[in-house]
Amino acid sequence: MTRLSVEMLAADAPEPITSAGHAQLGIAVLAGIAVIVLLITKFKLHAFLSLTIGTLALGAFAGAPLDKAIASFSSGLGSTVAGVGVLIALGAILGKLLADSGGADQIVDTILAKATGRTMPWAMVLIASVIGLPLFFEVGVVLLIPVVLMVAKRGDYSLMRIGIPALAGLSVMHGLVPPHPGPLVAVDTVGANLGVTLALGVLVAIPTVIIAGPLFSRYAARWVDVQAPDKMVPQRPSEDLEKRPSFGATLFTIMLPVVLMLSKALVDIVIDDKENTVQRVFDVVGSPLIALLAAVLVGIFTLGRPAGFSKQRLNELVEKSLAPMAGILLIVGAGGGFKQTLIDSGVGQMILEISEDWSISAILLAWLIAVAIRLATGSATVATVSAAGLVAPLAADMSTTHAALLVLAIGAGSLFFSHVNDAGFWMVKEYFGLSVGQNLKTWSVMETIISVVAGGVVLLLSLVL
Repeated sequence: MTRLSVEMLAADAPEPITSAGHAQLGIAVLAGIAVIVLLITKFKLHAFLSLTIGTLALGAFAGAPLDKAIASFSSGLGSTVAGVGVLIALGAILGKLLADSGGADQIVDTILAKATGRTMPWAMVLIASVIGLPLFFEVGVVLLIPVVLMVAKRGDYSLMRIGIPALAGLSVMHGLVPPHPGPLVAVDTVGANLGVTLALGVLVAIPTVIIAGPLFSRYAARWVDVQAPDKMVPQRPSEDLEKRPSFGATLFTIMLPVVLMLSKALVDIVIDDKENTVQRVFDVVGSPLIALLAAVLVGIFTLGRPAGFSKQRLNELVEKSLAPMAGILLIVGAGGGFKQTLIDSGVGQMILEISEDWSISAILLAWLIAVAIRLATGSATVATVSAAGLVAPLAADMSTTHAALLVLAIGAGSLFFSHVNDAGFWMVKEYFGLSVGQNLKTWSVMETIISVVAGGVVLLLSLVL
């Protein structure tokens, strides 16, 4: 970025809520993040409360009047929830519909029926990647664990040979591909194009999931050679259903929002005329809100009705899907408030000016910041929203492609080395019946491979695109 562009951005930037210098702002950022990390890790405080308190601490350390810090936090929280809140809710409804109707089980069983012993790890990564598109990571884990344990037991496979590919597919989708909360917030914060980010996210995900899944699982199975524990095989969602949706209908419903959003991105590139009728139509149908809403409405008929769900059952399903999203929405919103306070305090502009003199690329800087916050807090979502707020000003002078790659670099960094402060670490450990050491050698290494490979692919793409 040239000095002229930095000066232009500085001229257009809003008046900061504090007149603190770079040194004080730098200390304020470190102190604010330290408060968040300490509250989450030491005092086990919920991430929403930790982010809220950390934001106020940031404003205090930066010397900002408390009322202005509160106003910045509230503004950021409101704009973030307004930008992604409905999308997260629609994604939750679609995921619940997919799970409860037996559609996800239909995808699993159809692909597994075609797989042989040698291709089973590849089948597992394909299943997890397809199902992971509309599902949140935790939901995907709960949904796929019965399948992983069942396949490992019936086929006499090492648990890691089957489990690692499934976990890799879910994790990669969670960190890199919208409409998951982390990528959505980063897209909104950075101002990236969602369709381009989705397309590049899928491109980055393919080599990443292959390396971290089927290929790494060979070594993981040697390092930790364990069998599926009998006591952890739970009931599958479709076992109580008399019938379930077809494979084709389920796959169509899952892919519908992806196809609509990718179509919009393609039309924008080919036509590039805001007055063109075709482009205006695709701008509407390919917007995230319409694409996900269409998938939910279609899913009611392609998933709910074939499963025999009544209108009342569908209504109850929607209610049950939204309740667990309250915590996620609040964390995402508080992360947006933290981001806005960073920007209004002048921290983003400070990073913009300082990084101009560094030899490090913005893509690598974003990845490193997300890695640091991920290691400290254990939360990929907190790492994503916080890192996006810090590096958002760097995207102001970027092309559409590079802004999307910045989002993906943040997402890749947010997955680095899951360990004992990550809820996902304990979830995998307990389901698979592993010791802490075994989980570190398998799950934690897999997450690190995902982060490094995805970050490397994003860097390479930034050089050629």
